[in-house]
Amino acid sequence: MRRVNVAARATLQSGESAERGRAARRTAPRSAHGDWAPAADRPDPVAVLAAQAATRVQELVPIRYGRMLVSPFTFYRGAAAVMAADLAATPDSGIVVQACGDAHISNFGGFAAPDRRLVFGPNDFDETLPGAWEWDVKRMAASVEIAGRDIGLPAGRRRRIVGACVREYREGMRGFADESHLDVWYDRLTASELVDRFGGKLGARGRISFARPFAKARRKTSLRAVRKLTERVDGELRFRSVPPLLVPFRELFDADDARDEAVYIRKLLDEYAAGLDVDRRYLFATYRFVDMARKVVGVGSVGTRAWVFLFVGREGKDPLVLQAKEAQASVLEPYLGASEFENHGERVVRGQRISHAASDIFLSWQRSEGLDGEQHDFYVRQLWDWKASIDLSTMSESGLHAYTRACGWSLARAHARSGDRLAIAAYLGTGSSFDDAIAGFSAAYADQNERDHQRLAEAVATGEVVAESGI
Repeated sequence: MRRVNVAARATLQSGESAERGRAARRTAPRSAHGDWAPAADRPDPVAVLAAQAATRVQELVPIRYGRMLVSPFTFYRGAAAVMAADLAATPDSGIVVQACGDAHISNFGGFAAPDRRLVFGPNDFDETLPGAWEWDVKRMAASVEIAGRDIGLPAGRRRRIVGACVREYREGMRGFADESHLDVWYDRLTASELVDRFGGKLGARGRISFARPFAKARRKTSLRAVRKLTERVDGELRFRSVPPLLVPFRELFDADDARDEAVYIRKLLDEYAAGLDVDRRYLFATYRFVDMARKVVGVGSVGTRAWVFLFVGREGKDPLVLQAKEAQASVLEPYLGASEFENHGERVVRGQRISHAASDIFLSWQRSEGLDGEQHDFYVRQLWDWKASIDLSTMSESGLHAYTRACGWSLARAHARSGDRLAIAAYLGTGSSFDDAIAGFSAAYADQNERDHQRLAEAVATGEVVAESGI
């Protein structure tokens, strides 16, 4: 397993060279990416997950295990740290991009740009770090294989879909290699373009089903969050109490705590506001704080500290709901070196901004004292601002094929912004050698993922770890 010296650090590289990409084929042949076998000293996946859990809110960790147990796909979603250790031993071309770090296909989706267009791309950057572009491609492709198994597709049809996803990445990168720096930087994929470009062979009914989540996303705003998460208490909006998934701050703050609750919250908000650009700070100041709650989010993120904040505007209307999500060290850091950013919230925000043409107007980072008295890093953004996601478990074969092709192209676009797109395109070439190799890797790694999922199930059955199901 590859580990770096703690002083080492993968960094983004300037310059563009197709020859560099062709030369990399000699040290890392494209066919070599198809090889996968667990290392003799491969860490126990349950031990890897337990190590992550050590810094999390302990009462929430069983929920994470319970959600990961649901299926091999949900296990994979939470096992980024497990796969990072495995990917560190695989070949790569040495070409560095701003890697997503957790590029499985459920981490792609729609989100609102500041100009109120719905755009599509990777939308989870908790693990982002400069690193090998191949690692993102392999995590994405293996998730396609696992999703195909989840909906019962036979091996040959799964391989076809994985190959199409990787081909879209390869051909997309070749297209970006022909564009100017500014064209790549401005490029984005709107929801309507996604449906037209990738859903063209679905037929009328299929296109409607494919477009439906993106149409619904426009209704996912702070108003919807208020309807789902709050209630009126003495005429004022307050977050509901639905423990352990949503717990108002007033129920978590110890009455014997020497700190004053109002002063504590005001300090949090002042720290956040100080990190905003002046224009955003002015906008934020037009809102009045109302309430705060702890919220359980996702699968892999369960147990990290996540807070939601409720604000209202003029006359108690015009609500705004922000989410502050804890950012811990990237799972890639043991193998690629520590982040250049001391604050992991800043690492996440900087990584997202370099990968995307658009981001939330309230996106920022901060370091704050938690209820445990320790300092924690956070990044902040609007909750559910036009967030569109696909339920992969109910997707048809043709829908999965269209959706994962969009993921492949979007990942290429993200990588082209930060990496040497000429070198990557030249390395990939025009043939299917790389596509075929990644399809082989994906099938082998999906087998490993199933074994790891079973290992977690056994650990729960023997009491080695505790899982809470159905939460």
